[in-house]
Amino acid sequence: MEKGSLTVMKRLAQILTTLGILLLVGGWWVGYRGDMALAKKQEAKTVKVRLVEGGMRPSFAPNLAASGGASEGLMAGAGIEVPTVVRSDKEWANRLTIEQFRVGRTHGTERAFCGVFHDNKKNGVYFCAGCGLPLFKSDHKFDSGTGWPSFFQPFAEENIGETTDNSYGMSRTEVHCVRCGTHLGHVFPDGPKPTGLRYCINSAVLNFQESGPEPKTATLLLGAGCFWGVQAAFDELPGVTKTEVGYSGGWTKNPTYKEVCGDGTGHAEVVKVEYDPAKVSTEKVLEYFFKIHDPTTLNRQGPDVGDQYRSAIYFTRPEQESAARKVIAKLTEAKKFSRPIVTQVDLAGPYAEAEDYHQKYHAKHGGGCSVPR
Repeated sequence: MEKGSLTVMKRLAQILTTLGILLLVGGWWVGYRGDMALAKKQEAKTVKVRLVEGGMRPSFAPNLAASGGASEGLMAGAGIEVPTVVRSDKEWANRLTIEQFRVGRTHGTERAFCGVFHDNKKNGVYFCAGCGLPLFKSDHKFDSGTGWPSFFQPFAEENIGETTDNSYGMSRTEVHCVRCGTHLGHVFPDGPKPTGLRYCINSAVLNFQESGPEPKTATLLLGAGCFWGVQAAFDELPGVTKTEVGYSGGWTKNPTYKEVCGDGTGHAEVVKVEYDPAKVSTEKVLEYFFKIHDPTTLNRQGPDVGDQYRSAIYFTRPEQESAARKVIAKLTEAKKFSRPIVTQVDLAGPYAEAEDYHQKYHAKHGGGCSVPR
């Protein structure tokens, strides 16, 4: 072979090698940029709050009214650092009703005597409609005659933020959820003893959970990668009564699989897990969840890359958040993973059931995903 031909072939090999290296680096960079983008989104500030300690009062527990209130089944736990909740207006609009958005995100006020909770006399705890943070207890509620729910103290002082409101030619103290910034109302120094305060709150921005026994069925929305394998795994867990795959955590209403895969909806592939708390606790469900996927990789599981494959726990009851954060803390302390857990923990938003051909996919077609156990 001529010397010139050898030189050309050698040069061609060098070019191909360089192109291969560039492709590898390019692929890594795209994945890195995707991971960093999600990391930046999740890199929210942290605030110290108090979550619900334990679950609802069990049905066999004695009446707690004589010892200070029937809602004592839901107590404030120790202070814990949690990320602030930051959402775009599009995300808030998908999660909230028109009235909730008007009041909570634009500092509106509902009409007096029209809110659903102004005369609520049931025992329980009031939570932020935006992020699920406990805000007030029924034990601290009183009839102020103003037409708005009134409380003489919050569930925990750490959970309420305050700002000065100088609107309408007066100076008032505005109060909001310290984690997500949802506007709640105002606090005035004309309340009853022992605090002398009156938290005047809009019903629209509250959710209420009544004290009592745990429900016969509880629900979690769990994201752990491709939902085919995750559903198959949870179908094997004793105590789970029903599973269904779908989409949640984003802003697009009624998304399709194609749209979710297009990375423009914000939704994750999730499994709607219904379970019997009498047979399997929330902690056990979540410990199993962490066994069947890698919670340390941002917006990916193995070869599946995209924010739809993120690790996520969307709770439907506030005590489930406490359980999730306790399990994460326990796994972190035990150093079960070599990298930090990046699982998103958030109040469940709108959920859309996936197309029928995705339901029980492995049961219908056989095979299975590689799921760590």
